[in-house]
Amino acid sequence: MNLSSIFWRCIILVTFFIKGCPPVPACCHPLNSPGYLTVEPDTLVVVGSNPTVYCHITEWPPRTRLKTFDRGCILKFGKKVNGTTTMFNLTGVRKPLSAVICMLNSDGLSKIIGGLNLRAGLPPDKPENVICETTRSSDFINCSWTRGQETHLDMLYNISINRENGTRIHSAQTRNAEKITIRRGMLEENTKNLIIIAAYNPFGVSQSDPFIFCIKDIVIPETPHITQIDFGSNSTAAMIEWRTAESPVQLRSSVRMSADNVSWEVREGTELVEGLIRVDDLRPVTAYQFQMRTCYSASGLTDTSTSRSSNRSLCSKWSPSVWETSPGKGPSKQLHVWRILGGQETNCQQTVTVLWKSPSVEDYSGKVKEYNIFLANDQKHTCAAAVNSCSVQVPAEVKTLNVSVVTSYGSSPPARVALRHSGVLGPVLEELVSAANGSAVFISWSGPRNKQGSAFGEELLYYVMEWTSVPEAEMQWQKLAKDLKTTSITGTLPTRYFYQPTIINNILMECIFLSLKLS
Repeated sequence: MNLSSIFWRCIILVTFFIKGCPPVPACCHPLNSPGYLTVEPDTLVVVGSNPTVYCHITEWPPRTRLKTFDRGCILKFGKKVNGTTTMFNLTGVRKPLSAVICMLNSDGLSKIIGGLNLRAGLPPDKPENVICETTRSSDFINCSWTRGQETHLDMLYNISINRENGTRIHSAQTRNAEKITIRRGMLEENTKNLIIIAAYNPFGVSQSDPFIFCIKDIVIPETPHITQIDFGSNSTAAMIEWRTAESPVQLRSSVRMSADNVSWEVREGTELVEGLIRVDDLRPVTAYQFQMRTCYSASGLTDTSTSRSSNRSLCSKWSPSVWETSPGKGPSKQLHVWRILGGQETNCQQTVTVLWKSPSVEDYSGKVKEYNIFLANDQKHTCAAAVNSCSVQVPAEVKTLNVSVVTSYGSSPPARVALRHSGVLGPVLEELVSAANGSAVFISWSGPRNKQGSAFGEELLYYVMEWTSVPEAEMQWQKLAKDLKTTSITGTLPTRYFYQPTIINNILMECIFLSLKLS
């Protein structure tokens, strides 16, 4: 063993250390190796097999012990065969590449006897899913197959193409590639051809079933191209324009898209007109990668090895990718709005405080920019994004206001606020009960009545509950469905407020139920 080989084994040893295994002593200082290693049956082994390693030593100093390292981990002390050889049995070699080092221990010192690499692999699986395809305009036929499980070894494929009568037309060889290109001119268009793939590696050979085809039966559509993607004002639907050299009448189009550049989702889409397809249910403000392909109807290729029709669809290759980012989503729902009517001003105007609930974050993208209150004659009052109420001066003759939120990607539909009083007395509060821990108040009421005391006969739209805590704080409010007769207030009224009936009465005075009817 020369000096360069000693250095090489040191590098391999370091490369194959495994976390948690004891380090191997440095090996680069010996100038002469006292032995060498051999393996039976060979350094190339089948995964899971149990090879035997022999460590041969030319010098055997007194008080020495011999051991081996596999992938940096101590195995066990070997069995001495004779005065110069010790045998080690390796159990279940599963790593594709392992380093084995034989160490000599003498008087507390360690010395490397030698080292070698073990390669492990598997015999080839039968090539499956053999497919050959071409297009009308192509001068070549592309054939592909799947190799099966990983063998961890180089694979050699022999490809043979014969006529149906057994005459050899073409043979080829490829290494580690599960595809091959054949010149179309070598084959007759209307003659049946047979292709067989044989896979080889050092552990064996495996042959595919024959794939029998006529060229006219393997013609796939030309690859389409996406010419334009338009979202318009809709952040969840894309309009995709595409073109192809084929007649699109006989084609069925599909779209696939990826939002992470890793996984793909295939959609059929909705074909609007020839060359235009719509894809729905997209996410706003998302960068999408789109591709398209087209398919003929099922072709009914016959696989004689199984005596049945494959009935596979002939589809084009996926088109080149086109990237497009969907726009943001504007709010689609009206705001929940309410108002507090102020006193009459001398110039025939009244002060109205308009209140609203912030829009749901699931209903829009981007940020809230402002709130707009629309008065009569297209007048608009703008309120800051951070507030939930705004006071405006309204002419006495104005009976309604409209409120809308403006976001980065659009405005919500206007929500109507009625300013006039109905001719209905408020509902009657029947009970106010505090939870045992004081964290909630349970409230019930009876339906509203008109001023003459008869039952309320016009359409009831909803209830609005207003409340404040004691000591006085900012008023809070909530819209309630018209079919409710009970509700609760949580986290707003400390338990201590319910110990004094007079304070309860004060709270009741602040709980105002207002019913509205619209003409």
